[in-house]
Amino acid sequence: MESLGKQFRNNAVALVSLAVAFTALGYNTWRNEATERNRNSRAAGFELLTEIGSLQQIIFYAHYKEGDQRGDPRMGWADMLTINDLAALMPATVGQDAAALKAVWESDSAGLGEDDAAFQRIDRAIDVLRQATLESLRALE
Repeated sequence: MESLGKQFRNNAVALVSLAVAFTALGYNTWRNEATERNRNSRAAGFELLTEIGSLQQIIFYAHYKEGDQRGDPRMGWADMLTINDLAALMPATVGQDAAALKAVWESDSAGLGEDDAAFQRIDRAIDVLRQATLESLRALE
C-alpha cells in the first residue's frame, strides 16, 4: 500500500486542478451575484428618478398653478408608494431618505396649495432623495 505522501505526489496535478476549479466556481458565483445586485440597483435607481420627477411636477403644479388638476396631491400618493417600493431595492440610505420623504408627504401634502413652508419641506425632502439616489448610482461597480 502506497503512503499518503506518494499518492498526493502522484495526483498533485489533479488536486491542484480541482482546487482551481472550485476557486473559479466560487469567484464566478460571487461575481454573478454582485453583477445582478448592481443591475437591479441601477434599474431601480433610474425608475426611482423618474418617479421623483413625477412627484416634483405635482408639487410644482400645486404650488405655482393653484387649481390645476395636475397639482392634485392625491395623485402624488401613487408616486410615493412607487418610490417606497423602488427604494427597497436600493442601498439603505436611499430607503431612509424615501421614508423621510413619505413622512413629510403625509404631514404636508394637504397644505401644498396654501402653505409655502409645506412646499419647501417637501421640495427639500425630494432633493435629498434625488441626491442619495444619484450617489448610489455613481457608487455602482
